Amino acid sequence: MSFLRNNRYFILIAMTGLVLIAAAYAFVALNDTGTVTSPVPSSFTVNGKTYAFTYTATNNDQRSAGLMNRKIENTTTMLFDFPSPGTYRFWMYDTNASLDMIWINASGSSGTVVYVYSDAQPCYSQITCPTFGPSSPANYVIEAKAGFAEANGIQVGTQVRFG
Repeated sequence: MSFLRNNRYFILIAMTGLVLIAAAYAFVALNDTGTVTSPVPSSFTVNGKTYAFTYTATNNDQRSAGLMNRKIENTTTMLFDFPSPGTYRFWMYDTNASLDMIWINASGSSGTVVYVYSDAQPCYSQITCPTFGPSSPANYVIEAKAGFAEANGIQVGTQVRFG
């Protein structure tokens, strides 16, 4: 009889643990909005030149929209700020100009370029639209009009400061 009673306690404790783990997982999943809560940079300096960000994206909805259907000029820059480093992939769906995409792994106010994709062409079909992304983690991505990276000497290993 004591063997049966001990097994009941074990099963009760195991089930309680599983319920607590499931509840914690659900809480984290429901609260993972992909929103950045730290101060978001308003500018960046690369190779001695400073640029203000025209747009910033700090949550999943803003990141999904990106530069879609926006007027893009030579001075347009957009910062995609992620809550943690990852290998985030981008596409050019419904973008009005070719873009350079620059992935940066940053800590504090400085970072290092880990990947550059230059002259990404717009696409207009979600089915055939290619995606671009790094193999190294990054927590910032800068998009700018095609030619920006080359004109500013930006390549893998370039140092970037944020302000």
